[in-house]
Amino acid sequence: MRTPAHASNGVTPEAAPRGRVTFVGAGPGAPDLLTLRGRDRIAAADVVIYPGSLVPAEVTTHAPPDAEVLDSRAQTLEGLADVYDRARAEGLHVARLASGDPSLYGALVEQLAEVAVRDLDWEVVAGVSSLGAAAAALGAELTVPEVAQSTILTRLATATPMPEGEDVRAFAAHGTTMALFLSAKRSKRLEAELRAGGYPPETPCAVVYRVTWPDEAVHRCRLDELAATLRAGGYVRHTLVLVGDAIGATPGATRSHLYDPGFRHHSRLGPAVRATDPGGSGTG
Repeated sequence: MRTPAHASNGVTPEAAPRGRVTFVGAGPGAPDLLTLRGRDRIAAADVVIYPGSLVPAEVTTHAPPDAEVLDSRAQTLEGLADVYDRARAEGLHVARLASGDPSLYGALVEQLAEVAVRDLDWEVVAGVSSLGAAAAALGAELTVPEVAQSTILTRLATATPMPEGEDVRAFAAHGTTMALFLSAKRSKRLEAELRAGGYPPETPCAVVYRVTWPDEAVHRCRLDELAATLRAGGYVRHTLVLVGDAIGATPGATRSHLYDPGFRHHSRLGPAVRATDPGGSGTG
């Protein structure tokens, strides 16, 4: 067990820190997609907890040599209570790793409740979501001007029920880009719900499996081919499904105002306007 920092700098036990837990978004899989802040928090930890089925062990190599590293893949929330109890009693810093970003299907709220019960300090470090990584792998923009300007992140109802009004069929009626997490196992039902909600059968889709991992797989298909594509690849876990016209948008078919030379905003004004604009910086 790593010796807590306060034990070696002359601080008395009475003044010792009460312990802290940092929830670190470990990214979609590739170890080098861990943020610098996430790396630094791991490097400062006494205990590192990571879900081995979702986060590669290579991410934990940033931990100090004498840190305790625990794989939580077979643990329950209650099973980690001992670690949090020790963090409180000994003033330890625990780095709790989550795949992707902790705010997306990371069970963050229930873990924060355990931290609050023990009056531990806490911090959340954002991570690269599998959604952003999937879009990058596709070379796709999820919000294409004049095609789709909204993205819905959701999943099929499973053992964990969905709140009223948040079913896939209802969301599909919007016709915009949709990202389906945790839904690949029920491929026929997923395709049926999307089509029943209003997506045409030719709607572009993408199946992205274990994005940024060595065995990453990316497939494009039509909506009426979605279930067959998922079944053919055996994709039931670690799979994100993207649906919507933005997924199949032709590069260059539309253009935003962002870099249009005819569009002016506070950072790009003509010389005459800039000279009289009190908010202008006078620089390019």
